[in-house]
Amino acid sequence: MQVKVFANLRDICGGVQVEVKSDGDRVIDILDKMVEMFPEIDEEIFTEEKKLKPFVHVYINGKNIIHLDDLQTKVEQSDQFALFPPVAGG
Repeated sequence: MQVKVFANLRDICGGVQVEVKSDGDRVIDILDKMVEMFPEIDEEIFTEEKKLKPFVHVYINGKNIIHLDDLQTKVEQSDQFALFPPVAGG
């Protein structure tokens, strides 16, 4: 699955798009594999309780997963997956 990453996650992941081959078909499976690939991303996106940090957003085909099944949202290889970290500034 191609995952688009934004802001500081680009630096961590080495680019705008990352190829992720997860063992499952849910958002959490993709994110867990990304943490395995890029351990530094863990503290950027997850709380200690393994929930997304406030202001971290995942979009599947343009829809925020909070309006779907959150981290349990199922994804297909053809879906557009975008991961946005918290962004500060003005």
